[in-house]
Amino acid sequence: MSFELTSDKINEFKDALEKGEAKALGLILQDLHPADIADVIERVEHEDAHLLLQEFEDSLVADILVELEEDVRIKILKSYSGKEIAEDLLENLDSDDAADILGELPEAKKREVLSFLEDVETAKQLADLLTHAEDTAGALMATELVKVNENWTVRHCVREMRRQAEEIEEVHAVYVVDDNEVLLGRLSLKKLLTTSTKTPVKEVYTPKIAQVTSTTPEEDVANLMERYDMVVVPVVDDLGRLLGRITIDDVVDVIKEEAEKDYQLASGITDDVALGSNLLQVTKARLPWLLIGLMGGLISAFVISTQESRLADLPKLAFFIPLIAAMGGNVGVQSSAIVVQALANKNLGITVIQRLLKEVSIGLVNGVICSVILYSITAFAGLEYTLATTISLSLFLVIMFASLFGTSIPLLLDKWNIDPAVATGPFITTANDVFGLFIYFSIGKLIFGF
Repeated sequence: MSFELTSDKINEFKDALEKGEAKALGLILQDLHPADIADVIERVEHEDAHLLLQEFEDSLVADILVELEEDVRIKILKSYSGKEIAEDLLENLDSDDAADILGELPEAKKREVLSFLEDVETAKQLADLLTHAEDTAGALMATELVKVNENWTVRHCVREMRRQAEEIEEVHAVYVVDDNEVLLGRLSLKKLLTTSTKTPVKEVYTPKIAQVTSTTPEEDVANLMERYDMVVVPVVDDLGRLLGRITIDDVVDVIKEEAEKDYQLASGITDDVALGSNLLQVTKARLPWLLIGLMGGLISAFVISTQESRLADLPKLAFFIPLIAAMGGNVGVQSSAIVVQALANKNLGITVIQRLLKEVSIGLVNGVICSVILYSITAFAGLEYTLATTISLSLFLVIMFASLFGTSIPLLLDKWNIDPAVATGPFITTANDVFGLFIYFSIGKLIFGF
């Protein structure tokens, strides 16, 4: 049954904690999913959250911490000693989640935690996971998996699988390796159950499975798993040796984080911020794009000021400046958003030239339709022929330019290995405002001759 955390329940839980009823509240919450308990933890005061967590089993606390927002988790971890983190938390987590938590600790605390891990091999694995670059498959993977040797018989294979599975909470796949730990393929459970126990594994496994290297960007991992409907993908090193595996739950987190980052970039926010971010963090994230917008506004004002004499002669030109600027910005954002989405999904589908030609064609159709509508409305409203022509022709050219500009900029940024999401939002809008005004006044000069 789904759990809904309403404002009434939040107040009820807070009252219970204030009355010292953490134990009773723990009994109520312990049967919920860790993600639901994490929601409660994030809504109460830090001191109360720590008291509440003490009422749960260590294994449940570990699962709850994984579900918490990073900033909340970091605050809570400060309440734990290095020994408690090692023995009570990390030992109850898969290696990928354990490495994520370990990586959030200060260096001194990190070394302290590793020193308290009883299993030397586990400590080594976690230390190795921390060496992988952030946002790569290596940083995302877990080392827990089931693997068999190609030279084993099915009987030997089943025996080894049982032994390995004792240390793993969930078995997603059985991988086949050679004597050098090079990944060869995966073993189907159906074939394992329907094949003679004396049959060598090399005769029944499935070769040439999709895989990623430890240096593969996490976005590429997500795209691969989405494309082939995979629930787990193996990770290998540059020699093809099996290192670990990445499951779909980790990839969903990547997709969510990337979508949030792209949305914030498109909205003019340079860094990742959340509702709980402090004033300095939010200001630092928003200010750069606001300054770009400010500079764009100053340039637009300068362009208008250079046309002061023309506007004095024909003040009606000024009435349509907001329309020209707004339409250019809207078309540019539309074009760039489509390209950014295609680039993010590795699904551009056509060549760069074809994409540009397609957007120009779309701009041509949209420009003609909008210009004809605008001309009809302005002519019907009684504006003189020359002014209606100036406005309509300018709108057409601005739409054409914005389509081309909004398409080409994300493609160029991607070519230069810059996140194309930075092209949307304030950047495209500001650039199209400035160039749109240039086009508008140039057409006015051409038609009216002033």
